[in-house]
Amino acid sequence: MRDNQGAKGAVAMKILVVDDYSTMRRIVRNLLDQIGYKEVEEAGNGVEALEKIKATRFDLVISDWNMEPMTGLDLLKEVRGHATLGKTPFIMVTAESKTENVIAAKQAGASQYIVKPFTAETLKAKIASVIA
Repeated sequence: MRDNQGAKGAVAMKILVVDDYSTMRRIVRNLLDQIGYKEVEEAGNGVEALEKIKATRFDLVISDWNMEPMTGLDLLKEVRGHATLGKTPFIMVTAESKTENVIAAKQAGASQYIVKPFTAETLKAKIASVIA
């Protein structure tokens, strides 16, 4: 993808953060800001996220797993099933560390998987691994 450094060290990359919990969206946004990602949009659920993804090209989607009415896993499957959006890097975030969840996310096409809570360094490493 792009690894363009913008003004003041900001990384020129458009990221969509999807979580039904506004506090978690704010936390992820703040972590992204700490590691240099400034162009961040938010969606409060999978349905809203899918509409945004179809309307705007994102370089990365970071989505919570547990949401209603569309889960992060369902959102991932929709994105992967779409001809033009299917290659978008997608990081699944969840409080669930169960092996079967990790396997389900990988099988559905998740680029990476992060278990909450996580640090800016963990997020930075996961992003680096999917955009390299």
